[in-house]
Amino acid sequence: MRFPRALALLLCLTGYAGISQADDIAGSQDLARLPRPADAEIVDYRPAAEVERIYPMGSIRKISGQLRFDGQVSARGNATSVTYQLQPERSADEAFTAARQALQKQGAQLLFWCQARDCGESSLWANEVFGNSRLYGADNGQAYLLLRLAAPDNDTLVAMYSITRGNRRAYLHVEQLQAGAPLGELLPTSATLLRELKSTGELELQMLDGAPAEPWITLLSRGLNLDSTLRVSLSGAQAQAWREALVNKGVRAARLESGSKQTQGLDIELIR
Repeated sequence: MRFPRALALLLCLTGYAGISQADDIAGSQDLARLPRPADAEIVDYRPAAEVERIYPMGSIRKISGQLRFDGQVSARGNATSVTYQLQPERSADEAFTAARQALQKQGAQLLFWCQARDCGESSLWANEVFGNSRLYGADNGQAYLLLRLAAPDNDTLVAMYSITRGNRRAYLHVEQLQAGAPLGELLPTSATLLRELKSTGELELQMLDGAPAEPWITLLSRGLNLDSTLRVSLSGAQAQAWREALVNKGVRAARLESGSKQTQGLDIELIR
């Protein structure tokens, strides 16, 4: 009996997918909200367990045997983690960016984002933060971010770390923690706001739908002043009030233009 060519091809592809899934470690599975990186396999999986977690929000270093960083988010709850090994033709940056974009499209709020040497020492992220030596690699080949999911899951945090090791193997590690108590207000760092603006070209701050107020005035002014060459446009019902507040905080007026975008809250768009 002869199979039509299309059916034979389908069976071949199905068989290949089965082999790829079989490479995953036993009992592992993807996180519900995050699509699997293309052609990746799960090489480490830790099912939900109640833990106390501290997620850094700054470059990490060790001083007198103690781990130090500028800020943090602490929470207790059920954590699940999955580590993917990427195929040789896939880069860590590619997988990291795709995962970040997927979560932000679902409304996740970015709290902290660092890349390369701005994150500190990779060995500390691998061994001290995530307890996974497989994630140790070159400091300039790493990236880390911390996000908070959108309501109604806004008491869930997602930490993500990518690394390229010295042998050129690339990994993406993702940890999701469902906090056992309300997280309350969590604010991003000014450097993270700037990195997001420069990387995506826009900050969509829908939560800022009222008159300008602290601490956001300070966060935004500091972020913009970290790179005084940038010019942006401000859109939203309170855009003019935000412009005045930022100017009063030291942002040069010539760098802030009025935008025409119809948006909820405040939208800051990079002028290329």
